[in-house]
Amino acid sequence: MAQFVLLSGGDATSYDLNGTEMVLGRHPECDIVLQSNMVSRKHARIIIAGSQVSIEDLGSGNGTFVNGDKTEGIRPLHHDDRIKLGPLLFRYDDGKTPTAAASASSRTPNPATAGKPGGSNPTVIPKSNLLSGGQGTIQFDLSNDDGAHTIMGAADVGGGFGSLNVKPEVKLKAILEINRSLAGTTELELMLPKILNTLFSIFPQADRGSILLKDDSGQIVPRAFKHRRGDSDESVRISKTILNKVLEERKGILSADASSDLRFSGSESISNLTIRSMMCVPMLSLDGEPIGAINIDTQNPISQFRPDDLDLLLAVSSQAALSYENTRLLASHAEKTKYDNEMRIARNVQRALLPDDLPKAAGYEFFAAYEAAQAVGGDYYDIIPLGEDKICLAFGDVAGKGVPASLVMSRISSIVRGTIEFFNDVQSAANRINNHMCAKAVEGRFVTFVLVIIDMKNHHMSLVNAGHMSPIIRKPDGSIEEFSDANIGVPLGVIEDFQYDVEDRAINPGETFVIYTDGVSEAMNHQSDLYGTEHLRDFIQKGPASTTALGEAILKDVKRHADGRPQNDDITLMCFGRAAT
Repeated sequence: MAQFVLLSGGDATSYDLNGTEMVLGRHPECDIVLQSNMVSRKHARIIIAGSQVSIEDLGSGNGTFVNGDKTEGIRPLHHDDRIKLGPLLFRYDDGKTPTAAASASSRTPNPATAGKPGGSNPTVIPKSNLLSGGQGTIQFDLSNDDGAHTIMGAADVGGGFGSLNVKPEVKLKAILEINRSLAGTTELELMLPKILNTLFSIFPQADRGSILLKDDSGQIVPRAFKHRRGDSDESVRISKTILNKVLEERKGILSADASSDLRFSGSESISNLTIRSMMCVPMLSLDGEPIGAINIDTQNPISQFRPDDLDLLLAVSSQAALSYENTRLLASHAEKTKYDNEMRIARNVQRALLPDDLPKAAGYEFFAAYEAAQAVGGDYYDIIPLGEDKICLAFGDVAGKGVPASLVMSRISSIVRGTIEFFNDVQSAANRINNHMCAKAVEGRFVTFVLVIIDMKNHHMSLVNAGHMSPIIRKPDGSIEEFSDANIGVPLGVIEDFQYDVEDRAINPGETFVIYTDGVSEAMNHQSDLYGTEHLRDFIQKGPASTTALGEAILKDVKRHADGRPQNDDITLMCFGRAAT
């Protein structure tokens, strides 16, 4: 009877094909229930019409593949076809044709069962992991067979180019050929196929070749592979045992006659390799760590690889690895340059959101400074004239820093400008700005905020504080005052329709107001000592009388405290004051 054989975990699970139709999938009502969340509820169906068995994909998410090709419509199956549904691999057995492994088992006793009662020489089905890439697939053989049995030779990488006294002129020619073929190639995806093309010219007996590289997670994955004959099987299988040995021991491996070795007749994967000779060598980084491997093989029993070929491949692989590393570093540098250019543009855009000029009003002086810890930051200030006698000051600190904070900063900048144009009283404006921020709030990206409207004619100010530190006020006698914490509301973007309290206060002659972000008070030196709010208060109390001179002195003192340690947060400072006379 025809069967579907599930190849998994070193075991084979057979499903008899009977009736006229069988559905495979995760749904409990399927004829063959598959336990994998990468398989659709009703993934595919098997159509049985006499001796002809076909398969049809039922619109699955991950597709149905036969011998590496994605099926479209109804696909007839032939004996020993490999069918892949999600991560699950099946073999179709028509129940009539003997398998290669079964034929080999009938000729040669299985050492594992020979001489044992009831020994039946079963076919061993290896655990496999099918990976797609390029124009075909590369299949890792994860069977537990002892890969050392097929290893006919090994060679150390040595100084990076194998043993230099073995055919040095041939090695030099091969290395020059690799360099010539890769000259001017700056893209990784174009370089890898060029390496394989050059290898095929250096080793004319090679039928198949592949390059595997480590990804960001450290997993080895196929990146490029090549077949000499376009009409050949598009599947390439690599022994996981040999690959691990190559990467862990940093050795080149020569394996010969794997498919004809009767010791492996019980291994389904080996019996289908049809490889007469294979070489696998590591690709090492500049510091000697394995970054991947190159594998080439031949199916010609006459043109087998020799130890000299392995040493030559090691030399070529070392040069290919250096070229790959150089190209990767060049690509990384290009990406970094592009990123830096984009950040420079973003910084200029963000700077453009800040006021170009400070107000010049009789009897009043203003100062503002902004220094981002990174290319862009999340601190914000704005100065908006409201007629001839009033000025609006907006000051904020977005939670976090860098690009995410800068995007929120640009948003609040536009919201404040758009709101203050229509709401001139500070409480209504703050409530409106908060609701705008709540409407499109990003989790964890709240804004501490101070909004001030100064009436320079009547020397009066109204202030709303949304979760920010209180401004510090220096009086003419040198004493320090701060607003009550009782009137500090929640940051913007936290609670919709929150009603903020307003602080109304006269601006007396000689008073200076300092608004700052925590980048000032929490600036650290190399011993991680904070600048501190108390130190800031003391410095303001003893600082210059001029508003501009005071602001510049504060920034200078913060940098003195940091003593060259890079900023850990954005530093923004705004000062305004009324002249003493």
